[in-house]
Amino acid sequence: MRYVRVLRDGSPFSSHWNRTGVWVSTPTPIRRQLEPQFPEAVRYADAVNSKAVMRARRVAQRLTGKDLFPAEKHIRTFAAEMFTTDPVAERFVDEVYGELGGEAARALLDKALTEGLDSIENPPPAMVALFEEFETVPDWVDPVQIAEGEAIWRRWGTSLFSVAGGITLEMYTEAAVATPLSLAGGYAGDNALRRFLETARFWIDVSEPDALLTPGSAGRATAMRVRVMHVWVRRTVAEHPEWDSARWGLPISQSYQLLTLLGGSVVPAMALWMVGVQTSPREIRVLLHYQRYLGHLLGVRTQWYPDSIADSLRLLALVNTTRSYDSGPHGAELIESFPAAFAPRDGHTGLRRIRELYNSRICAAYSALFMMPWTRRKYDMPSPFPAIVWIVLRLPLMTIVETARRVCPPIARVHERLMRRHRENWHAAQMEGREATFETGRGLRR
Repeated sequence: MRYVRVLRDGSPFSSHWNRTGVWVSTPTPIRRQLEPQFPEAVRYADAVNSKAVMRARRVAQRLTGKDLFPAEKHIRTFAAEMFTTDPVAERFVDEVYGELGGEAARALLDKALTEGLDSIENPPPAMVALFEEFETVPDWVDPVQIAEGEAIWRRWGTSLFSVAGGITLEMYTEAAVATPLSLAGGYAGDNALRRFLETARFWIDVSEPDALLTPGSAGRATAMRVRVMHVWVRRTVAEHPEWDSARWGLPISQSYQLLTLLGGSVVPAMALWMVGVQTSPREIRVLLHYQRYLGHLLGVRTQWYPDSIADSLRLLALVNTTRSYDSGPHGAELIESFPAAFAPRDGHTGLRRIRELYNSRICAAYSALFMMPWTRRKYDMPSPFPAIVWIVLRLPLMTIVETARRVCPPIARVHERLMRRHRENWHAAQMEGREATFETGRGLRR
């Protein structure tokens, strides 16, 4: 009998009894190109050779008939796409922003987004290519599921903001995620709240009714601006001496954007059950479809997209078992800046200060709920009390509201309107008259 394992450097070897009864290990004839070619920081070899992981995979196989990890071909694809980005948008930035300059190119892009590409006289070829891709709806898109996905996000209200903020902190332990954000400075220090509110604006815009399939909608425009912004961040970070492509792949790669899409579907849907917000398995599958098209608008062109809950969980299991926890002080700054950003601001009094105090306590509680305890213990995080007690006490009320919403359509419609209004009011109160800009061309902070 022959057993194949993978060394820490990724090379395979096999062990077997030879003819003389001696147990020997020899290199296998497996072709190198068939092995997953992950960046160095992804501890794939350590994971597949771990006794705990091997035991978990055997248990999963025995109980479900399926592996704990995705199929090998999907793992190879996921690994390769840590080195791929968005060539269509990259070309657009090169040709249009490079020739016209940032301000003129941004004005041209805004006009095309609001008035259509036909409003531009002799648009640059790269812009034509970008908008042809952007405006073409793939054959696999189901408008009914897209509309329902938008409605689910609206129904979640500000709970989406809370859970997304909390679960994102868990991945800031990885330098591949933390370094671009730390260099750009958006989620670090005093900028953390401003950047988070920009992201919340994006979540609101792309989940308004008919946001993703209506030409000229605010949701589609915001998606394109975020896509172009990613090009700028990716490019400036990749050129920075702190970035190591061999170790981390490319900044904001296709694979990490795919994980972001799971962070808008399977992960929050399951996590929100902890606080009483109910999302059924069928609705999670709808969210996967909705997020896939949202990713398409953002330039995500992965060769494999997990379109089932089980495949999504397998990919998440792979990612969690191959983490390197290498973000160091940069990750710590990002993690600790997020809850601190919601602290009451100097000079605010009365109801405004009470509201800010409530927001900061709730943020601390959600961060405690949605981060792994062993991760959270490593950082200076605010106490989840007393807000976590309030979250527990309101669970029966949340269950009643969610059950009523599910069985009574009129209640569901009223509930959605209230949640939609609440998230707008919450966002406006936090922004204090500012507007989300999704700026491009800003330099790095170091």
